[in-house]
Amino acid sequence: MPYPNGPEWSALQNRIITNEDGKIELSTVACGKLKLPSGQLMVCDPFAAMSKSGNAFIQIKPGEYEVIVTVADVSADLDGSHFREAYASLILDETQAESTRQPLELTLTEEPSQQPLQDGEFYGYGVDAGTACFADAQTIKSDMPDEDTWYDDLFESENRDSWFDQMDDEKLIRRGIANIRLPLTNSDNNLILFHSGWGDGFYPVVGGYSADGTLIAIHTDFHVVELSEYEDEDEDEDKDETTDSATQPLVTESSVNAEVMTRETKPWWKFWS
Repeated sequence: MPYPNGPEWSALQNRIITNEDGKIELSTVACGKLKLPSGQLMVCDPFAAMSKSGNAFIQIKPGEYEVIVTVADVSADLDGSHFREAYASLILDETQAESTRQPLELTLTEEPSQQPLQDGEFYGYGVDAGTACFADAQTIKSDMPDEDTWYDDLFESENRDSWFDQMDDEKLIRRGIANIRLPLTNSDNNLILFHSGWGDGFYPVVGGYSADGTLIAIHTDFHVVELSEYEDEDEDEDKDETTDSATQPLVTESSVNAEVMTRETKPWWKFWS
């Protein structure tokens, strides 16, 4: 079944699986609620791609939504010594089960481009600072100071509540994840940051739908769970039931980001392993 509907999809799951690199153990981390007063959901690199205005977004119903990150223990002995963020998910309706998924497009208007996708392709966004986030486009516009102050005053300031320090603080959520109050907000508007799996790359946004076609979750997949040689140990699936990753093109040109990449393109981190 074409991505993102194959058996390898593992967002929001707690289990051990086996892929081409060995066993990995997945678990979920609650990150608190994200306030989306405009419903304009941004998914982007906050340090390298976010602007005060003009950010691409997906329009959903305004509200406050739970954010959950699925982390993967990729250590050789599954001893918790090496974690990577595999997925980040915004939960729109926790009462319904997810039965199907499809790529979602980030745009500068409320209307997607309707650009056709081939099987397995998706719209995506670029990460250049090893971090992604969920945020509301309008609260970024109203509750952030001038952009030229962001790095010195917010990201890496001398204050203990700098964004980098909050992401490194294991006493908050966990290292690599932070729920950050926007500096100029009067109503606790926030954004939620998380490391992007193995680092920089081009990642999809995926909508999760209930059986009746209702959008109930929005995910971003950091490609930590590989598609080939997949086995679910909890369900004891036949090891011969695999997905051919070389036939799964996963990124197409979109109206927001014109980068094109496929699973046939070896991810940059594989060259160093």
